[in-house]
Amino acid sequence: MNNRLKTIIEALIFISQKPLTLEKIKDVLEEFPSKDIDQAIEELLQSFSSNERGIQIIPSAGGYIFATKPEDDRWIRRLLMIERKNKLSLAALETLSTIAYHQPITLSEISALRDTDSSHTLKTLLHKKLIKIVGRKKSPGRPLIYRTSDKFLTYFGLNSLSELPTQEEISKIMEEGEDIKE
Repeated sequence: MNNRLKTIIEALIFISQKPLTLEKIKDVLEEFPSKDIDQAIEELLQSFSSNERGIQIIPSAGGYIFATKPEDDRWIRRLLMIERKNKLSLAALETLSTIAYHQPITLSEISALRDTDSSHTLKTLLHKKLIKIVGRKKSPGRPLIYRTSDKFLTYFGLNSLSELPTQEEISKIMEEGEDIKE
């Protein structure tokens, strides 16, 4: 395997401001055969998954990013003196899950599903860039349509929306939680 190719890909993932997709990597490295790029990425993933490194390459939002290992979190936060991620309010989590499971969706549809006005929460989620406006619905008033963003995937450590828990999985977790309380 071409070690130079692996170092180039590693540098591209490192420098990218957002998850770097395989398609983008292949666009940038057009002079390399596709199969060599695939093999180099696989070898990089294996190399960075060892416990001998403090960082790892992980799939996120349809691409690859560098991340620190969760078990080192305490010391990293101490060094950087940063606070834990701003926690989302219960209303924000409820609104975000409504959007994630029913997208594309309008404000009135979100509010109807939640049985409460969601406009303020929606503004907060837009400000945090966890959701985005993707157009207008072809209905009276032409309301805005919302979807989750790539930042949503990254924030929750998902590679794609297909990784969201199913209704059955959620029900099972809720049942297990009830068993623990009793």
